[in-house]
Amino acid sequence: MEIKGSVAPVTGANRGIGLAFARALIDHGAAKVYAAVRDPADVSDEDLTPMRLDVTRPQEIAAAAAAARDVTIVINNAGVGGFSTKLLTGSLDDARLAMDVNFFGTWAVSRAFAPVLARNGGDALVNMLSAASWASRPDYPGYAASKAAQWSLTGALRDGLREQGTLVIGVHASFVETELSSFTDAPKIDAADVAEQTMEALANDRVEVLTDERTRQVKHALPQPPGSDG
Repeated sequence: MEIKGSVAPVTGANRGIGLAFARALIDHGAAKVYAAVRDPADVSDEDLTPMRLDVTRPQEIAAAAAAARDVTIVINNAGVGGFSTKLLTGSLDDARLAMDVNFFGTWAVSRAFAPVLARNGGDALVNMLSAASWASRPDYPGYAASKAAQWSLTGALRDGLREQGTLVIGVHASFVETELSSFTDAPKIDAADVAEQTMEALANDRVEVLTDERTRQVKHALPQPPGSDG
């Protein structure tokens, strides 16, 4: 698909991967990029159009979709870690928040903007996923479960939106150099690299982005369905 001249909301675009997505769209010629965030005052990049959108608030999602009738690409990036929920002890509240933002938030935004995409020719919807979508993690089970659910949702959206001509892309990464991954010293990929690989996928109509070697290893280790040549 053509990125030049496109219009896109990016959720969580005030920092990290979201800001990298927004900048990459601008650099590839997007006509307008909405920085869809909880507090528009957090958007300092003058090339972006601030938009109030908390993905856990249905009224804000509906208002954003009603106002942004020119959208041709949607990037679901907003996410939280839920890392304080431990496997066998303590409160489940952080895990519930991770599911609410990462899974239900992506679902709600996709629902709201699907008709907008259809009216404007279909184009694309991008979900920021994780290598944890495919790997159970006892050290952060809530986050991994929310990303597994989001991956499943991405497949359902890909099938469900195919008839209206919407390309649905899942972007998977291991640790990215952002605040969310500040707890670990593991090797990390740069957010700008994730964004650039995603632009390449959009330009070439690819449905999946495996951004780093660790992610590719995890995907390769998955059981293959019968009849698959891998």
